[in-house]
Amino acid sequence: MRVGNDSASLISVIIPALNEAAGVGATLASVARQPGPWEVIVVDGGSTDGTTKAAQGALAEVRVITGERGRARQMNAGAEAASGDALLFLHADTHLTDGALDAVRAALAAGAVAGCFRTTFDVDAHDAAFGRLGRTAMRLWEARFWMRWHRLAFGDRALFACRDAFEAIGGFPDQPIFEDLDAVRALRRQGPFAFLDADVVTSARRFRRHGAVGQQGRNLALWLGWMAGLSPARLKRFYSDADRG
Repeated sequence: MRVGNDSASLISVIIPALNEAAGVGATLASVARQPGPWEVIVVDGGSTDGTTKAAQGALAEVRVITGERGRARQMNAGAEAASGDALLFLHADTHLTDGALDAVRAALAAGAVAGCFRTTFDVDAHDAAFGRLGRTAMRLWEARFWMRWHRLAFGDRALFACRDAFEAIGGFPDQPIFEDLDAVRALRRQGPFAFLDADVVTSARRFRRHGAVGQQGRNLALWLGWMAGLSPARLKRFYSDADRG
């Protein structure tokens, strides 16, 4: 399905959130800087830190709804409530860069049914939380040669899809982890999947909490388990909700 033209298509930006009061405002601000038309739906999973009030205070146009806790369930609830024919799923700790939504419109208008951005992290050369080895580990993950493989199209790369394709796969699978990679695998069967050269900026807070090398090692072990066919329910035991952000 082609979604409108480059400039006129409404994009529904869906943000699942759980205890994100400290950072959701900056994420919403990154959406507000984008050319319209767009709508923003924050799907709260039962936050206890004032996330809903923080979101409503940060952006007048935001729509906040409550969904059953679980990122897949929250994103599916947001998609069901959305008005746009184009859906973009944005993690609450990930920021869009300038021109991001226009890049999505262009990709979908050109025939892609879904896609994602490149990942960068909010780490600079002087970040005191990372030593040289830690910064190298972070930059390695950002390297372009990883970024065109669908098995690494994680949700923090701001997945997007036209509504028809998303509904055809039944939305995100109802599972506690790797719902993003399984959805991407299904979306690729619906038509072309676009790997955009534009990037999004994701918080490195998990890497600051656990150490860059340690967190990368944990991520790699979980991913290898997924690649080997281990069930998401089994893998979830090694990945807490706090790790998901």
